[in-house]
Amino acid sequence: MADLFSPFTLKGVTLRNRIVMSPMTMYRSVDGHANDFHVMHLGARAAGGFGLLFPEQIAITPDGRTTVHCGGLYDDSQIAGWKRTTDIVKSMGGVSAIQLGHTGRKGSAVAPWEGGHQIAADHPEGWECRGPSAVPYGADHPHPVHELTVAEIAEVHQAYAETAVRAVEAGYEWIEMHYAHGYLGASFFSPLANQRTDQYGGSLENRVRFHTEALDAVRSVIPERIPLTMRLGADDLHPAGATMDEAVAAISLMKEHGLDLADISAGFNTPDMDGTPLGEPSGFLARALRVKREAGLPVGVSWNLGVPANAERAVQAGLDLVFLGRPALANPHWPVWAARELGHPSPFDLVPEDYSWWLKNFRGHAPSIGWPEPAPAAEIDLDAAGTGVPHQQRSRVDA
Repeated sequence: MADLFSPFTLKGVTLRNRIVMSPMTMYRSVDGHANDFHVMHLGARAAGGFGLLFPEQIAITPDGRTTVHCGGLYDDSQIAGWKRTTDIVKSMGGVSAIQLGHTGRKGSAVAPWEGGHQIAADHPEGWECRGPSAVPYGADHPHPVHELTVAEIAEVHQAYAETAVRAVEAGYEWIEMHYAHGYLGASFFSPLANQRTDQYGGSLENRVRFHTEALDAVRSVIPERIPLTMRLGADDLHPAGATMDEAVAAISLMKEHGLDLADISAGFNTPDMDGTPLGEPSGFLARALRVKREAGLPVGVSWNLGVPANAERAVQAGLDLVFLGRPALANPHWPVWAARELGHPSPFDLVPEDYSWWLKNFRGHAPSIGWPEPAPAAEIDLDAAGTGVPHQQRSRVDA
């Protein structure tokens, strides 16, 4: 049975464990470029033992960013900066992944600590947002949305392909498409945002056409060894929105177009969501496992898996990859902490050998090493997702 620390192979890439640093927007870029912050940010987590590491969503066009401070790879001048991050990640034993996306009707905004609201197209840092239909997101994103023409959709797909080529040149070994969180891909999938009457709207097959054509465009320009995955807003959590039944069918269609793994999340296509599991431990795990059973391809998921016992049980239930966002920010060495909590026989083998040597030797007063003592051995009873996995007994590990 797989566990959190077992290797995972997809296409020509093998990860040292199942722990993924999830994409998180940092608002630190200038004109889409990476800088010293990004090298530190990603390098520290690679040294901390994460197997697969994403920067934030990387925009395929300038208007695909959330704010003017977001990362992009829509210009050749941006390659060198992101290559610095992939070099440091590789030197620390991790694998670099990139999430390609376009924020669609949720772009032209300010940073969240400035309110996160949308700004008008005539603002010095704003632009006209684009989407499948001329339907604003609403709430604090009220501004008009330009409905993409069929020709403009083809241009977006070309931008995906051109950005993917730059990503390979920048050293990325894993490419994910962002079809969630109310951004452009999510908007095409959702009836809440997609009210088109042409070949890109209406039926499920039409609403997924944007996604399959984008997958085709990217798969045609990247080496076969590179996994092509996507994060799907699988559930709008709204009675008029996209459903899990549709998500399973959509992912099955995408599988026919070269999709290698599905990363399951929420749609976030409306501010009016109902009955969200976003605060629950392992809140989206059951949905991800359903996709694996019914669509028949590997799955990953995020949302409240930062308790090591939850993450371990998710993998043992069948999850292939555990995506961690806030836990990765809170603790760059989360994998080492999790290994100590779960009774891994040699937690410090997860970090580079120079770190490992010091942490294993000349330890003196064990509680002063800088890590909390592992919690007392106890039964794990965290079946929040209703997966029916039996309780486990964890053995204590030396401090």
